[in-house]
This record gives sequence, structure tokens and C-alpha cells, in this order.
Amino acid sequence: MPPIIHDVLILGSGAAGLSLALRLRDDISIAVVSKRDLREGSTLYAQGGISAVLDAGDSIEAHVQDTLKAGAGLCEAQVVQHIVERGPDNIRWLFEQGVAFTRNAEYTSAGGYHLTREGGHTYRRVVHAADATGHAVETTLEAQIRTRPNVNLYEQHIAVDLITTKSRSEHRCLGAYLLNRESGQVETFLAKFVVLATGGANKVYLYTSNPDVSTGDGIAMAWRAGCRVANMEFMQFHPTCLYHPQARTYLISEALRGEGAHLLLPDGERFMPRFDSRAELAPRDIVARAIDHEMKRLGAECVYLDISHQPADFILEHFPTIHGRCLELGIDITRDPMPVVPAAHYTCGGVMVDHRARTDVPGLYASGETAYTGLHGANRMASNSLLECLVYSEAAAADIEQRLADWPLPPEVPAWDESRVTEPDEEVVVTHNWDELRRFMWDYVGIVRTNKRLYRAKRRADLLAQEVIEYYSHFRVNNDLIELRNLLEVADLIIQSALRRRESRGLHYTLDFPSKDASQRSPTILIPDSYQPRRD
Repeated sequence: MPPIIHDVLILGSGAAGLSLALRLRDDISIAVVSKRDLREGSTLYAQGGISAVLDAGDSIEAHVQDTLKAGAGLCEAQVVQHIVERGPDNIRWLFEQGVAFTRNAEYTSAGGYHLTREGGHTYRRVVHAADATGHAVETTLEAQIRTRPNVNLYEQHIAVDLITTKSRSEHRCLGAYLLNRESGQVETFLAKFVVLATGGANKVYLYTSNPDVSTGDGIAMAWRAGCRVANMEFMQFHPTCLYHPQARTYLISEALRGEGAHLLLPDGERFMPRFDSRAELAPRDIVARAIDHEMKRLGAECVYLDISHQPADFILEHFPTIHGRCLELGIDITRDPMPVVPAAHYTCGGVMVDHRARTDVPGLYASGETAYTGLHGANRMASNSLLECLVYSEAAAADIEQRLADWPLPPEVPAWDESRVTEPDEEVVVTHNWDELRRFMWDYVGIVRTNKRLYRAKRRADLLAQEVIEYYSHFRVNNDLIELRNLLEVADLIIQSALRRRESRGLHYTLDFPSKDASQRSPTILIPDSYQPRRD
């Protein structure tokens, strides 16, 4: 099968990937690749909103300081300043694309946008579309991208690996091998520039708020291609996922706590004021650890989130999606508290990029949850992530346009070779190892860690990786095998990073080193054997 060639190959179709494609000129040939349907990804399920300084009473400096404080000393201040400054323009860009943000005529100082407040923010600065902001953003951008004749959409395709040159003198990314999930064939995609917008890696844990596609593919592929990764120990656990057998990944937005919801023990006692003066509005790492502590102390299966003290009309206006979903499960949030537990939610680390979204491999960019920009530090502040992906996709688009004319076309590359592999004979190897990985990561590399648990996880991850490498070498690839291989790669990066950080900071909390260490105020950077310093 001949290679499929474009100017730009974008792997991922969430807010990062689609906004980048929409910002590129219409004379640029673009491929947008999605593992499943175009809209299926974390963006679609984001409830809360996007943080930006829109109110006259707020300020860029206040947003910057809130972000730095939440990041526990590890944010890169210049990056934070740049992203926050670009916030209002990016909100206006989304509005121009047709995103229907919630409006309120009373908010004249915010241009008519209704703003809410979430954990870590000292002002109301979260613009939203009721309680389904991600759905509004994703479906709007999807509708726009489907009208662009220069954009080819490849749904039901999963990347197997990046294609890079072998020569040290001409090291660059040339494209990717993609498995067509419908035909079962591996196809060769070539491009001048490749963008990783594949999202995070939270399916590495047993309990997660993320959809099934969040398997760390971009991070793992970039690592194998020679990119450095940073801060992989900082995996954010959202404090409040619905605890119900029919809704294991359903997120309960932080905006409820921003609008006055209380966290309660099974006996009805409110407990967050005992852990932090900000109570339910403390940053997510503090709230998640507090819930984890109380559940373990009491042997409780869950705690409860209660907003029923607010007027029913207020709840229905602000949280119609959450109310409707809970009602389907027999919970009326206007009257009843919701059972909740923490769950893996956001990958704060990722592939290292510069301010133009360039990775270490020339021709390869990364944006969104796949990337490490320096914004989040040791803990992501609520609603900063969609802002980050918009700003860095904007930067990547501008850089690609500037370099496109002078960047060489990719040379011929070998087609995917399946001549020495056969059909898988024991799929149970993949399913068993998948389940074992996610369980030991939850038990040993979760909200609270110890070195003993981390070394135990490392031994198990190494053993499973050897089994999967052997399996990968002998059998045709399929979706589950590709994802498992990537998750094992990412799990190892998380464990290695956690072992290197010998302190407790932000999302990384270890009983062996329960205090911060001022000497460790720098990112945890892992360097692959194939790393080459970038020359461009």
C-alpha cells in the first residue's frame, strides 16, 4: 500500500488537535487522526470550563499567582505568564468558532459571560457552557473541521509508532505507522510535520475519570523516538468521581464545590475544614488526599458530595447534565448527596516542549495533555488544561506555517513489515496483563506512595513489559496490544519519576519523605537512550 502523504499529520482529535488544524491556513494539507470516532476523547467529557481573566475585578497577576501556588513551586513562571496572558484571546477565538458559553446579563464586567470559581482560584474566572463545556467545545470544533476541504479525517486509526530518520545528522520525524482498526492493516502516513495531541495516560490506573482512549500513546511513542519526558510522577486524581456500578468513570465537576457543595462523611459530618482553611475549595491534591485518608480511616467505600442545600432551580440551571445523569441512576442531587471517590484524572507531566510546542525531535510537536509545558508544576489548577492546549496549539500552528515552505518533504520509508508475524494465539496474555497493570498501579503508585510499593510496582512492570515485548515481536498488532505496550511504557516512566522525587510535593505524596525539600524545586526529567539534542 503506498504511503499517505500530507503537510501536517495530527494524531489526536480533541481540543488540542482540532484547534491546531483549524488555525492552519486552508492551503495546507492536513490529516487528523482519531483512534475511535472523531469526538471520542477526554475533551468531550470535560465538565468544568476554561480559566481566563475576563472579569474587570480579576487580573492576569492574580491568575498567575494562583497557578504558581497550586503548582507547589514547580511551575515555570514565564510559561504561566504567557499562557494566562493568551487566555482572553483564546476564549474569544472559541466564541468566534461558535462555542455557546453560558451567558448572564448581570456579568457586565466579564463581557456577559457567566463565570464560576473552582479550587485554587481566588476569583470567578472559569468560563463554561453549563456543566458540559468539553462537549460544547468538541462538537463545535468537530462541526467546523468537517467543513474544511484541506483536512482529511482518519477515524478508527491508532498510531503504532512514529517514523524517524536513523541518521544522527538528519534526525527528524517523518510520519507514523497507523493501524486501520476496521481493515486490520497497518498504513504508512508521511508528513513534513507531525503533532502529538493524543491526550493523557490515566487508563494506567484501575479507577479513572477518563475515557478508554487515554492510554498514553503519544508519550510512549515520543519516548521511543528519543524525546525527553518530565514530571510523570505528578498524576492528578480528581477528588469526586461518582461511585456507582453503572457509572464508574462519571466525573462530578469541581464547579459544584465552587458553587457551595460540601464533602461529607457517611454519618453526614463535613470534614474538609479539618484539612485546609479553604475547605472544599482547596486544590485537588489536598482534597483527594483528604478523601483518601478518611476512606482508609473509616474503611468507607466512598464519601458524599452534597449541594442539596442550594435552591433546586439554581442546581438545575447550573448543573443540568450532572442532575440528569444522577437522576438516571436514582440520585436526585437537589435532595440527595452523591457518593464519590477519587479517580485518576489528569497527566501533569508529558513530552517536553518549548514555547513553540516543539519536542526534542525536529518536525515533531506536542500539545495538550500529552505535552509538558511547565504550566502545571506539581499540581494542575482546575480548568487551566483546556487553556494550555489552546495556547500551545496556537503556537504550534504559527510555527508550522512559518517553517512549512523551507521544510523538506519526507523521503521514502519502508512499509510496515508483517512477513514474520502470525495471528495472536493467546489473547488472554494481553487481557490479563492489562488488568494486572492497572491494579498494581492503583495499589502501589496511587494517591499515597512509599518506596517499598514503588519498587514492588517496578518489578511487576518490568516483568509484564518483557512478556508484552515478546508477544509484540511474534504476532500481528491489534488495538489492545498497542495500548497495553504504551501503558506499560508510561507506567515505567511514572514509577521511575516517583522514585527520583525524594520528597512530598503537590500530587506526589510519599510516606517515606512526607515533607517538601527545597533542593528539589526542579522538574523530574527522564532522558531516553536515543535522545539527541535538537539542532534547529
